[in-house]
Amino acid sequence: MARDTTDQTPVTSVSELTEYLADGNKPKEAFRIGTEHEKFVFYTADNSPVPYAGDAGILTLLEGMQQKTGWEPIIDAGHLIGLVEPTGRGAISLEPGGQFELSGAPVETLHETCKESNTHLAVLRDIAEPLGIRFLGIGGSPTWTLADTPRMPKSRYDIMTRYMPKVGTQGLDMMYRTCTIQVNLDFSSEADMAAKMQVSLKLQPLATALFASSPFTEGKPNGLQSWRGEIWRDTDNQRAGVLPAALTGHFRFEQYVEWALDAPMYFVVRDGRYHDCTHVTFRQFMAGALKGELADWEPNMGDWTNHLSTLFPDVRLKRFLEMRGADGGPWRRICALPAFWVGLLYDDAALASAAELVKDWTYEDVIALRDAVPAQGLDATVRGRKLGDIARDVLSVSRAGLKARNRLNGEGVDETHFLAPLDEVVARGTTLAQEMLSLYKGRWNGSVEPVFKDYAY
Repeated sequence: MARDTTDQTPVTSVSELTEYLADGNKPKEAFRIGTEHEKFVFYTADNSPVPYAGDAGILTLLEGMQQKTGWEPIIDAGHLIGLVEPTGRGAISLEPGGQFELSGAPVETLHETCKESNTHLAVLRDIAEPLGIRFLGIGGSPTWTLADTPRMPKSRYDIMTRYMPKVGTQGLDMMYRTCTIQVNLDFSSEADMAAKMQVSLKLQPLATALFASSPFTEGKPNGLQSWRGEIWRDTDNQRAGVLPAALTGHFRFEQYVEWALDAPMYFVVRDGRYHDCTHVTFRQFMAGALKGELADWEPNMGDWTNHLSTLFPDVRLKRFLEMRGADGGPWRRICALPAFWVGLLYDDAALASAAELVKDWTYEDVIALRDAVPAQGLDATVRGRKLGDIARDVLSVSRAGLKARNRLNGEGVDETHFLAPLDEVVARGTTLAQEMLSLYKGRWNGSVEPVFKDYAY
């Protein structure tokens, strides 16, 4: 989740909110790749979750990372809850259940992304191993109940924890028991944003299938390939899901703003304190709804930035686009997820080819696919075609896009090899979740516990 910001610039009109998003436009040569990945933290002695406090807790991990990296602390109500690189190039944050997240620096190539992830995991391992701690890279907590799962001392999470049960059945599971890999990508104009938004929203269920890795809940199979994908079907539908207007190809910043204005808020931050604002929308906030409740009741740009970070559509618009459909996964997939989307969206010919592949998909098609994928994975169908067959075509387009970028590493190798884990999924015809279920029925002898060994970082 995003680090909450402060910006006291007053908000006086809706057009200023639209301009904020439009300020994300940048020339193509300035496009960057920002990768985020989360992982579950567990004790190797008994595969139990790691709490915040204690001699070998999450706080100890954060303090160790601070000493090793020199990154600056992020403090919330006196608690160390994250770290940020001094020039703003990357951050470490905590998800509600202690999931450890790296929000990577905006880099130019996938080679840099992969190197960053490997360096992060190596440093983290050096600190964690003496504490008897390791990290699990899959999409859903495989054995812990909600009651087993620790809670991190972040003020925004307290507000969300109270609110989630009021607006959906699975919001707390989303917060406390899921992990994801995401990538943040740039756009050059409103039209470029609209084209990328349309293609990536339509293909987000494919990403969910390709990265499906959450087939277990509370120590047994849950009947799904992506439990995380299923959870997002009923978390908080006022702020999640698919935006119909964004599938038209003529989407505008203003339309996203209008949608965001009518989503209930979570909080505002005043003098370092979080105030619960779940009873008002941002539009009502702008109309003076908090007058009398807060001394400083007028909205500012920090409030808007924070509000945008609490919206959860499958593709989230800020001053960049966030791809939000994938489960967490083993380390090679941390590089594969950004490779998949960079190949599709950062080359004009690839973007046009991807748009052609999905041009006939309606909003209803996308919703039906989104509903089917958590259980069916690559066997789901859309417009009479199996998703596994579509995946082959889409990966071919992504590979062509990466090849056209021609970003080489020191050995003269381009970025296409980062797609290899996804090529393997399509070639086998089975997702990682299905591979896990095969292990459960075979070598694991009906136990989920070996997942902590076989899929640990």
